[in-house]
Amino acid sequence: MRRIALILLGVTVLSSTGHAQIVVHDTSVTIRNAITAALKESLLDLQMSQHSQLRRMAQRLSMFTQLGKYSAPDAPRWRRHPGVDDEGEEMFSSLLQSALDFGDAEGAGYSRVIQSVIADPVAMAAIPASARSIVERQLSTIDLADAVSVATIHSSGRLRFGGRAELRAIEALDADVTDGSLDQSATAVLDKISGATLIGARQRQARGELLIGLVEQLAVDTKRERDTHAAALNMQLSQWAHGAAAAGAFSGTGDALRTWRQP
Repeated sequence: MRRIALILLGVTVLSSTGHAQIVVHDTSVTIRNAITAALKESLLDLQMSQHSQLRRMAQRLSMFTQLGKYSAPDAPRWRRHPGVDDEGEEMFSSLLQSALDFGDAEGAGYSRVIQSVIADPVAMAAIPASARSIVERQLSTIDLADAVSVATIHSSGRLRFGGRAELRAIEALDADVTDGSLDQSATAVLDKISGATLIGARQRQARGELLIGLVEQLAVDTKRERDTHAAALNMQLSQWAHGAAAAGAFSGTGDALRTWRQP
């Protein structure tokens, strides 16, 4: 009986030990888990902040105001010069006005309305060398003015002709920019910026061509003014150098005119 009692006591002790839990506390593991949890929470807060910032950056201005107020409707049109008068007859300057509208690299319209210069080689050869040199310089000024005028008119006509197509592109870009749709992606917005940059580059090129034309015209005017001053100075110097001889040659002319009587 004593042996059976010992066996029952052992079985009871073993059965109660199988349900017991042993608690183990490791400080390093606890600190590591706390740091990991804090780091994950910080990353979650950062990602949520970035997401909110991206959503705010993606919001278009059309959510807050009408984009149509930035548009400039009824832009000035490129008008063509009239080629006929009020009575329906062709004007004398129709070719020149056509050149101002479409360009004229050959200068046919300009040549039709200017006063031509008669430069006969035979007559030029008969002129003394000093006088011929003066005439040749004056002719060169006229040729320079003609060349600059033809180039300027041609550039103006080409810019005017291209401006009509450019105006249509600007109007199309205007409609796209003022489109308040929220479905457009960032790529579509960048395409609009690229289109505006391209139009701006073309306009800067056109402005440069017009400025070059103005500079050429000023160069011609400067040369003409310089030639005028040089001719006036040369006449003054010639008068000072040969004034006495010229006065002696005409001495007595006044008395002869006063005392002359018709026979």
